[in-house]
Amino acid sequence: MPDPLTIDDALARIVENAQLLPAEHVTVAGATGRILREPATAQVDLPPFPSSAMDGFAVRASETPGELPIAYRVAAGVPPPGPLPPGAAAGISTGATVPAEADAVVPVEIVDDRGSHVVITDTAVVGQHVRPRGGDVSAGVTVVPAGSRLGAAQIGALAATGVAEVVCSIRPRVAVVATGSELRPAGAELAAGQIYESNRAMIAAVLARVNADVDVLPVVEDDADAHRQAIARGLESDVLVTSGGVSMGEHDLVRRVAADLGVREIFWGVAVKPGKPLSFGARDRTLVFGLPGNPVSSLVGAMVFVTPALLALQGARNSLPRYASGITSTPLRRNPHRDEFVRAVRVDYGEAVQLEPIVGQESHMIARAAAADALVHVPRGEGELEAGSLVRFLALD
Repeated sequence: MPDPLTIDDALARIVENAQLLPAEHVTVAGATGRILREPATAQVDLPPFPSSAMDGFAVRASETPGELPIAYRVAAGVPPPGPLPPGAAAGISTGATVPAEADAVVPVEIVDDRGSHVVITDTAVVGQHVRPRGGDVSAGVTVVPAGSRLGAAQIGALAATGVAEVVCSIRPRVAVVATGSELRPAGAELAAGQIYESNRAMIAAVLARVNADVDVLPVVEDDADAHRQAIARGLESDVLVTSGGVSMGEHDLVRRVAADLGVREIFWGVAVKPGKPLSFGARDRTLVFGLPGNPVSSLVGAMVFVTPALLALQGARNSLPRYASGITSTPLRRNPHRDEFVRAVRVDYGEAVQLEPIVGQESHMIARAAAADALVHVPRGEGELEAGSLVRFLALD
């Protein structure tokens, strides 16, 4: 096996081989999770008129304090009947248009509303509780830049500024294949030497988080012809992810068959634990990942390497893994040769997130991983990270 790449070198090769997918028009309501390909600009000033931030009375600040007749009352969605007359106040609802000539709103809680007139005992300040036209954003200004992933805040901002459609990358089509004659579907009766297959659904769940359209293909037995048929089918997608069969054993057929089908192997082996024998290649525009079959190795490979590829295909501004920071609650021994990802539970203590490693870190222990909600990155090196050390982690939820 050649010297394994560092995580950073592997990611660099993955991203540089990810060719941008085509774009399409998508309604804002249907764009959650999508990657924006063109800047989205405000279609109107927001707010589109001076509006009240409070229920209260619109006034001229220079005419307060005092007792003012109520000229009219303005509800949200209904324009004022005219400018505010001199020496008068206008009742106003939150979000309603502030009348011309008014320059302040006095909250209803601090006045005496007597029906036909209002008593204001405090001096108002020009601009108080008035949202100026365009105070949030002006028409024509970029609301969300290209390369952004559209979450709830972005969707709300686009809708509020009158954007009905956006240009996004199409969803990447991903085929997921698991290999191994020992694998059986959940619920089936297990014979001697057989295990339940879990990696396909797990990988699909990870990749769905970055907007992948995942096609889970049938399990493939350890047979060259069966591998050839499955891999050929998977190569029709934008990304093919296989699980198992990428090491050097007699029944590890994935890399050999993929090469026969024209896949150019770009690297094999990453200095990471778990997941060292990961392979990556390409055929034309299709990216091909060979993940190790141990379930936690597949989980780490999908999160750390496949997810960035899918984001790069969609034109994300930053496709690399998004780490958060926390404090390890126990010492973590470092591996001199490989970076390691340790499953842990996040616990909030004070101002920092505490990360408590779970018991059982072997790469086949997927059931124990169910208790974890974080992958803690332990950089290669000598010695250990002491309890209380600042570390990076990837969220599993």
